[in-house]
Amino acid sequence: MKILILKFRNIGDVLLVSPLLSNLKLYYPNSTIDIAVNKGTESMVDENPHINKVIVYDRTSIKSLTIFKRIWREFGFIWSFRERQYDLVINLTKGDRGAQIAWLSNAAIRIGYPNKNKILKRAFTHHMPDQGTRHTLETNIDPLYLLHIPVTNKKVRIYWSKSDEKVINDKLLSLNSFIHIHPVSRWMFKCIADQTMAKIIDYCELKLKTKVVITAAPIDNEIDKVNSILKFCRSDPINLSGKLSLRQTAVLNKRSKIFIGVDTAIMHISAANDVPVLAFFGPSGAHQWGPWDNNLMQSSYNNKNGMQSMGIHQVISESRDCQPCGKDGCNGTKVSDCLMSLNLEQIKDKINLIFKMKS
Repeated sequence: MKILILKFRNIGDVLLVSPLLSNLKLYYPNSTIDIAVNKGTESMVDENPHINKVIVYDRTSIKSLTIFKRIWREFGFIWSFRERQYDLVINLTKGDRGAQIAWLSNAAIRIGYPNKNKILKRAFTHHMPDQGTRHTLETNIDPLYLLHIPVTNKKVRIYWSKSDEKVINDKLLSLNSFIHIHPVSRWMFKCIADQTMAKIIDYCELKLKTKVVITAAPIDNEIDKVNSILKFCRSDPINLSGKLSLRQTAVLNKRSKIFIGVDTAIMHISAANDVPVLAFFGPSGAHQWGPWDNNLMQSSYNNKNGMQSMGIHQVISESRDCQPCGKDGCNGTKVSDCLMSLNLEQIKDKINLIFKMKS
């Protein structure tokens, strides 16, 4: 059995595919599973033992080409899947590219979302239901139900190499107990106020007497954001912003007591590591994107906003009628008001709650 999974989305989206991979491999132990993802997300799956090959779509490179070269490159990428002769193709995102690949693959079984394009409406032999209010992890395992494959687990897993571990060993040296804080996202409208984040860092370091390690991607605006936060700090956290890869950040996170951060890929990585999460949600909804507890089989994020939890993980969110809006800030400002006025005392209470759970 040759299986192809298509997931042309962002980093966290790709990580949340891991339960589908493990269940497929358990049911088809002799299968080979390939996965196609966007460039920049491959580190979420390239060490996964259930994957045979990771195929990377370089959107930026293709878009930089002239129109004719771009068409030729796109066609070559899509046609290459037909040559691999897959038996089963699963497209986990809406859009034409995945439908085109599925349609041209000539696989006997092709699973995906219905496509309105007249040509592509027959791209799939089986149609997946809409997400609705369900968690994204649940939508990723919909193909299992369509194939009548039992769901034995819903565990999200992240994998890394020995070289990734060595980097973190060198960085942390003798530090054994710390709190991991990732205060930024590639989408800055998901961030809380700099002053509030600084007070959280100070509370962890000065009140709880626990060292804080800060991470961020090697991107100028993320590093600038961290530097802005640090200007408000009275404590002296360890700042590793821009110094680690995604997998190295995962290794670091695994060794932390708890994780504090916004709705971003590192939050999902922490949940995959079974490290308790305290996450801040504003324009996005925990019911679809909350940190998933690997020990549970059912999401407990039953509301679109407000304080919620799932097992060891806690979500901080206001209860505004406009949440979640899915917008990039309020009124085009790139700043989400619902994340600017979070109650610091409530945040401290949640941190203390997680500490008690850990002890």
